[in-house]
Amino acid sequence: MAGKRDHVRVGVIGLGMGRAHLAGYAKSPRCTIAAICDTDAERLRQVGEEFRVEESRRFTSAEALIVAAKSRRAGIDAVSVVLPNTLHASVSIRALRAGLHVLCEKPMAMTVRQAERMVAEARKARRTLAINLSFRFTPQSRALKEIADSGRLGRIYYARTRWMRERGIPGFGGWFGTKRLSGGGPVIDLGVHRMDLAMWLMGNPKPVSVSAVTYDLIGSRVAREQAKPFDVEDFGAAFVRFEGGASLVLEASWAGYIGKQEDMITEILGDRGGIVQRNLREGYEFEARVHGEEGGALVETVVRRRLDPAPSAYEDFVDALVERREPLAPAVHGLQVQRVLDGIYRSAALGREVRLKG
Repeated sequence: MAGKRDHVRVGVIGLGMGRAHLAGYAKSPRCTIAAICDTDAERLRQVGEEFRVEESRRFTSAEALIVAAKSRRAGIDAVSVVLPNTLHASVSIRALRAGLHVLCEKPMAMTVRQAERMVAEARKARRTLAINLSFRFTPQSRALKEIADSGRLGRIYYARTRWMRERGIPGFGGWFGTKRLSGGGPVIDLGVHRMDLAMWLMGNPKPVSVSAVTYDLIGSRVAREQAKPFDVEDFGAAFVRFEGGASLVLEASWAGYIGKQEDMITEILGDRGGIVQRNLREGYEFEARVHGEEGGALVETVVRRRLDPAPSAYEDFVDALVERREPLAPAVHGLQVQRVLDGIYRSAALGREVRLKG
């Protein structure tokens, strides 16, 4: 596994969002930042200096870092893959084949077929593949998960989840709005987070069908006005059915006249109780509540958070390797999310409900 049983040497490929990965790894006493990679030489230099990575451990291509790791020159046990979506599968697979453990940014891949190959390669190489489904990694979310898993909600039959922005197309004119690089718009960028949180709280049921719509009315208009490329949706909505009868409604938007800068909510309903998590003041602070019955009365409980600290996705990845256990966001869960994402885009294109395979 790692160079030492109790320590992991990590490389980060892609230093845009990769800075967050580096900051997370830097907090773990079980981890050393062993290498970084970016095609932007100036950013590579700046990040290298910030995180004190030697020049010999700074790479300008993912292939160079992976080759160095495979030859054991770089002393790397694991990597974060933090690149445009179109590169997630290919770079992760090359890293796994080189004997590296991988934490891949969301979405896991561009297609179900790619995600299935990633899972297969991880199993073949006997390496860990985790996905950065980051909304699982908060004290509040962990508290809600414990409540849901306790059976307190009874039979979970319905969920709704959304992440909508009034205006918030990331990097407008860049790769986020280019389908061949991103795979889609807010559904695959924002919706993936809230959908995963909902499915996780529901107990990861198997999705069997999806009916969805997508629109690009605002984004495409702004793109024409600014003469910039944009060929993905700016809004998507879906109705997902699961094995056993449970269902989920998802909404995701980069641009819509909703009167809020950011609007996030995930609500889970059971026949004995319900839980809800929503953002406060249009930002990234959340509240959570549990609804149920007690002594013949309807009760509401505020859930602040678990008292023990929640590890970040990066710390959990390292801990999972050291402790030789499954990470809290394993690739098999990412694959189920990918099945729904594929179904959403296929259903929207066909204008009808679609069945999901697998």
